[in-house]
Amino acid sequence: MSFDATWFRCPNCFSPLAPVEPLVLGCESGHRFDVGRQGTVTLLPPRSPRTIGDDHQMLTARATLLDSALYLPIVDSVATLATSGSRPGSDDVDDVPGPRLVDFGCGTGYYASRVADATSASSVLLADRSPVAVRMATRSVAGATGVVLDIWQPLPLRDGSADLALNVFAPRNPAEYARVLRPGGALIVVVPRETHLAELRRDGSVLSVPPDKERVVAEALTAAGFEVAARDHVEYEASVTTEQRAMLVAMGPSAHHLRERASDDDGSAPRQVTVSVDVLAFRRTATL
Repeated sequence: MSFDATWFRCPNCFSPLAPVEPLVLGCESGHRFDVGRQGTVTLLPPRSPRTIGDDHQMLTARATLLDSALYLPIVDSVATLATSGSRPGSDDVDDVPGPRLVDFGCGTGYYASRVADATSASSVLLADRSPVAVRMATRSVAGATGVVLDIWQPLPLRDGSADLALNVFAPRNPAEYARVLRPGGALIVVVPRETHLAELRRDGSVLSVPPDKERVVAEALTAAGFEVAARDHVEYEASVTTEQRAMLVAMGPSAHHLRERASDDDGSAPRQVTVSVDVLAFRRTATL
């Protein structure tokens, strides 16, 4: 098992956490948290809502879809921007360790795995509200640490503990991201465009995307202490099989609302879809 405790602070009192005995983290106030043998820990505040995030069915659908390479151009863009965003300013990088990488809303670990390899990350933290997702992701990213957390609460992560963060098709907490990223650190965000999977939206299979989503996300992050460093618009048409189409519906937030429709196919469902997303690279400013 690989487990990096240097990421964490207590979700109750915000004191640093450290190993106090095998498979147990503790703080100076006496709070204790068990560490799973797979290298995962649950760090939820006392009054965190009792939601569980994505379930096994959604995550299995996502893994199947991502393994089919349908979203390969997206992960290529994420890896490219992450690599350039995490590169030290000096040309002499031989003795510089790779970035400390955190993936907020890690899902299956697909994007973190690719970025960790591309950037030679020195430590990888996989964060999600779903315990199933965290377990699945830590199995797919060698040497990673996993944490179950509530993204809407103060995060159980130390100030300036990350050099590079990912947020791919996931909720955001801009102020907490700014606290956790060191000054100059990079945040890579992926948001869908209004035309993303438009063919499935027309028949009601997936939920709609606001037309100004990219602007709203950028404004919120800018207000929290980030500046836009780079943008990439990824758009292409893709032929999809019946299985891929079902997985596109079943793997995302639409599944919570439309699961019963996901398995219906009367032959009229679209055989081609538009993939359209914005990949945004932000730089954490020196002062907040």
